[in-house]
Amino acid sequence: MARLIWTEESKWWLREIYAHISRDKPEAARRVVRGIFEKAHLALELPDAGYAVGRKDYPGLRALLYGQYRIVYQPHPDGTVYVLGVFHGALDLKRHLRLR
Repeated sequence: MARLIWTEESKWWLREIYAHISRDKPEAARRVVRGIFEKAHLALELPDAGYAVGRKDYPGLRALLYGQYRIVYQPHPDGTVYVLGVFHGALDLKRHLRLR
């Protein structure tokens, strides 16, 4: 059975996104986090929907876009999809995921 698993780091990123937006617009923060959550579920239906992110160190690492955010995930053969993080488009993924 396919499952979407949010890593502790990805949960941390979601909380940070929510906290940042909610300072000025609490309802917008809820909409953005809900939208990210819903978009991530697309990876369960279509694991290859996102664009390839990594190289040999991260086989199968992909990202889906939601507004200005990148939802980085890794599908596994058993149907499980791990969400590794949600990053603002301005952030350097190489720095946060140690991509080479």
